[in-house]
Amino acid sequence: MEEAYAGDIIGVFDPGIFSIGDTILTAAKPFQFEGIPTFAPEHFARVRQVDTMKRKQFVKGIMQIAQEGAIQIFQEYGMGMEEIIVGVVGVLQFDVLKYRLANEYNVEIRMEHMPHEHIRWIVGDSVELDRLTGTSDMKKIQDLKGNPLLIFVNGWSVGMTLERNPGLKLEEFGRN
Repeated sequence: MEEAYAGDIIGVFDPGIFSIGDTILTAAKPFQFEGIPTFAPEHFARVRQVDTMKRKQFVKGIMQIAQEGAIQIFQEYGMGMEEIIVGVVGVLQFDVLKYRLANEYNVEIRMEHMPHEHIRWIVGDSVELDRLTGTSDMKKIQDLKGNPLLIFVNGWSVGMTLERNPGLKLEEFGRN
């Protein structure tokens, strides 16, 4: 394609390197758009594959579904990808995840719903997660880019964590 204009729809082959909101340009002077807001999930579940021999299919399926924007994937702070935390806006997305993994990737999963309903992105790079003092229900997590986040069971826990950590800034929406 030689030329495209704002609003044009074009097809681009994606070998898995593009994400929603990526910009492709040929201009000599680089620029960057402001990030697209990430909707805050309100439902969370721990997810792991039943058959450990299907690890590759599990990771491939989870990543593909996350790239499509149907789910958000998190890891518990300091942990690997053995068990992931999946965040969704609506609980039916959990059913879609389970169905697609079983039917498209031949992977059976175990899902343990979590009581957390609030997620906050930590603003600034100087926050040390190890030193944060939160409530007993607060969980320290990170997204796949390593950005630190906190999840809470209720709004009171969010307020109490802010009160216990002077200078801590939290946002309800992340930006990709």
